[in-house]
Amino acid sequence: MKKKREIRNNVLKEITEKSGRRGTQLDCCTQCLRRTEVSFRRFRNSLSEHFHQLWLWHKTLKIIGGEFGTSVLSYFIFLKWLLSFNIFSFLINFSFITVPQFIAAEPNNLSFTGLELLTGAGYFQQTVLYYGFYTNATISKTENGASYNMQLAYIFTVGIYFVICLLILLFSMAKSFCRNFISPQTYSGNASKLLCTWDFNVTNEKAVKLKQKNLSTQVKEGLTDVHKEVQNFSVTERLVHILLHLGAWAASLGIAVAACSGVYFLSINNLEVRTDFAACFWRRIFPHGLQLLVLFLCRNIILKISIIGILCYYWLDIVAESKSQCWETLIGQDIYRLILVDFIFCLLGSFFGEFLRRIIGTTVCVSLGVPEFDIARNVLDLIYAQTLTWIGILFSPLLPGIQMISFFIVFYTKKVSLMKNCQPPRQVWRAAQMTTFFMFLLFFPSLIGVLSVIAVTVWRLKPSEECGPFRGLSSMFAAVSEWIKILENYTGSKWVVWIYNNLITSELFFFILSIIFLIITYLYWQIIEGRKTMVKLLRNQIVNVSSSFSFILFKVWLPC
Repeated sequence: MKKKREIRNNVLKEITEKSGRRGTQLDCCTQCLRRTEVSFRRFRNSLSEHFHQLWLWHKTLKIIGGEFGTSVLSYFIFLKWLLSFNIFSFLINFSFITVPQFIAAEPNNLSFTGLELLTGAGYFQQTVLYYGFYTNATISKTENGASYNMQLAYIFTVGIYFVICLLILLFSMAKSFCRNFISPQTYSGNASKLLCTWDFNVTNEKAVKLKQKNLSTQVKEGLTDVHKEVQNFSVTERLVHILLHLGAWAASLGIAVAACSGVYFLSINNLEVRTDFAACFWRRIFPHGLQLLVLFLCRNIILKISIIGILCYYWLDIVAESKSQCWETLIGQDIYRLILVDFIFCLLGSFFGEFLRRIIGTTVCVSLGVPEFDIARNVLDLIYAQTLTWIGILFSPLLPGIQMISFFIVFYTKKVSLMKNCQPPRQVWRAAQMTTFFMFLLFFPSLIGVLSVIAVTVWRLKPSEECGPFRGLSSMFAAVSEWIKILENYTGSKWVVWIYNNLITSELFFFILSIIFLIITYLYWQIIEGRKTMVKLLRNQIVNVSSSFSFILFKVWLPC
């Protein structure tokens, strides 16, 4: 015992001497700077925490996560994320396109009847809602004052917005993929959730109960990932499953082909309004009955993107080549009606699909029970709506504002329907990886397809002769070419001309840029793999050190 006390006293003495030496080495100024740094860090953390609580729907999302888990919460987070996209787009378009147009706007002689809210035509046709109303003149408030080129403002605003969206989506996907697929174990430790998650500053009874529900749901989701049931099927059962999946895929592809054919032939006959309802009808009839979420998403996205693809072909190949006075406005009206019909069907889906199902399941047919929240169908509805909004930005600059109002109403409608009509999922699972998949579907085929449509419209199609900011030009991009020719006469703008001639219009530059991007991606992947290996080695080292430390403590405290 005496020897043990001596060892313990020596260790404590050594620790005290080291801490004392560190304290004497620091002068007064260094200590003041460190105290100031710590105080500033605490103030910044508390300020960010307060701002975090002021975010939109912060408390609502916490309640949904505690009651229904992260799988249902992922839908509402995704909806909030898309809402921020549309707010950003609306502010940009309104500031740089719509506000300058108000200066040169002509009075609207059409009367408003209210039916325009459903059709998007009539009175709205002569407003800033559509492309055809915008002027092609250079706007100037005074004769010798600063001028505003509406052509350049229109094309640069839309182009820069899509570049920003592309970068945000790529960054978000990379961050989510790294967190959920490359090193997911660092974010799913149940021991850390049990020991380190609780916030002892929470004293309110409601907040404590909500925190308990959230923690309980997270632990259940983590345990579900650990204890996965492994099903062993026989050869016959596997063949049956494969045949069922092949049959489901064949049926889904057949439905997509039939829907696209119907939409195409209706479009040829110029039944724009009926085409909207037909597309939504086909889109709503067939997304039920699939059990696997990923397969459900893939099959349904094929149907929806196919319909959008046929409509884009109809718009760009038939409507744009027709002799209509302003084909861009006609496309904007079609997209407006599609978004409106999709919004109405979304509200009706909450009523008929969830409210009536709950009434039937609790009164008429009790065996059905209370419905669960259909995550896949609702997420695909959001992707479909956002795709239409991205396509329509060029033809209707204020369309993101309409979609912003739509998403805002959908959030509260889905939230009330979820709380009143739905039950928590029977199978609890973590949805972090599904969020990455949602972003990927929004990126491809949604955003990539939209960029292709916008590129064809800007570079290849001839604008209308009698309306819009690009009237009289061979293409929308010709406005940029003419601007560059003007800049060639100014010595101070030679660098802009050089960038345009050697970078923007150069295929070699984009080829080299793609190669650099692939190299950076490969290097980043190798760095991540090296970090994963280092993390494994450090964990093994921690385990070995803890084992050695336990052995030493056992020897020290072992009675003589």
